[in-house]
Parts: sequence; C-alpha cells; structure tokens
Amino acid sequence: MRPLTITELYALPAAVDLMTAAQALNMGRTTAYELAKNGQFPCKLIRYGDTYRVPAAEILRLLNVPIPSKETPTATEVE
Repeated sequence: MRPLTITELYALPAAVDLMTAAQALNMGRTTAYELAKNGQFPCKLIRYGDTYRVPAAEILRLLNVPIPSKETPTATEVE
C-alpha cells in the first residue's frame, strides 16, 4: 500500500476509515488496528461499534500539512 499524495490528502472527506488513515501514515493494517485497539493510534479516533473513523483534519495536523481555509487555495485549485 502506497502513502497518499498531498493532492489525495486534500481530497479526503471529513472523516475516513482506519485503513485510509493508515495508508496516509504509511502504516500497515495490523499495526493500525493494534494501535487503535490499545488507544495508541497517533490521531484522534471516532468509534462506532466496531468501526473506527479518523477525522481528516487530524491526519493533516499530524503530517504537518496545512489545513486549507477559504482564503488558502487547495492543491487542486492551484493546478
């Protein structure tokens, strides 16, 4: 699984599944679920039953990628 590009990161919906978050962080499935289960995943997790969701803004913050605002064009708007 390859990590996500900046353009792909900016295209993420507000919350993503754990595997998409793991892909953005270049992390494997087993590690992602282990960290989530132990409360050690590096981003805030939202749990719905046995499903995890990760806010995209948390992923962007962790990776030090600027969070777009209305005044800041996104990568797709610049191209």
